[in-house]
Amino acid sequence: MKALLTTFSIITFSLLLFLNPKPNKSLSSDDFQGQAFYMSKSTLDLGSWGARMSEEQKKQVKDRLKNRLEKTYTLTFNKTESYFTEDDKLDAMSGATDSWGKNFAAGNQYKNVKTNTQIQDQEFYGKRFLVKDKLQPIEWKLGSETKQIGSYSCFKATASVPTDELTWYSFSWGKLRDNSAEGEEKEIAMTEVEAWYTPQIPVGHGPSEYWGLPGLILEVSAGDTTMLCSKIVLNPEEKLEIKAPSKGKEITKKEYQETIVNKMKEFRSQRMGARRG
Repeated sequence: MKALLTTFSIITFSLLLFLNPKPNKSLSSDDFQGQAFYMSKSTLDLGSWGARMSEEQKKQVKDRLKNRLEKTYTLTFNKTESYFTEDDKLDAMSGATDSWGKNFAAGNQYKNVKTNTQIQDQEFYGKRFLVKDKLQPIEWKLGSETKQIGSYSCFKATASVPTDELTWYSFSWGKLRDNSAEGEEKEIAMTEVEAWYTPQIPVGHGPSEYWGLPGLILEVSAGDTTMLCSKIVLNPEEKLEIKAPSKGKEITKKEYQETIVNKMKEFRSQRMGARRG
């Protein structure tokens, strides 16, 4: 589990939450729409490798990986559908996009809570995939604890979710080790999730894989990452379009993960063969 998940931490943000001052539709109307803007921050655990580094070297590594540790997203939603995208960001060190990281980053994600459907546009080493599957089942435990996030009163909810189910689009070398011992029963690594949702916006949407609460999720912490809503716009004057991705080879989450693992096994074999040569 430690190979897949770093220490759970909650990151504190300074934020200002905006609300469209002139909503022109009721929250219960069929054409209700909105957008939520999120920022995420992740901690970096350098492990035993970091123990051999100076503070200056650690800072250089964190600066170079800033693109992967700090991100911004947009969630567009109506009563039943949502569309979640990561904002493009240039690498602070080179001025280029993070091409390696994009191979294992989540693509544009469409969710429909009415039909229990998730469709995600993924690109992996030049090939485009249309990952179609059911929404990730999450057994939320609703708490009574509350806090204010911007203008909204939020309630706490917690859940324990298999780590691989939350990170099916990503990769770690530990997954190759886990797949090497065929026939052996593996311990299922779990991620503890803490979410804060607001019933003031009564939709079952949230960022990334998270959904299914009686209100929009404004903050979620899982593993080493916290994602926090920084701005909300309800019922903008210009109508928002929510359209599911439709291009790419159709595949399930499990099949996509197998595709990644097999490709990385191929890379490892080629690398080992080059060393022997």
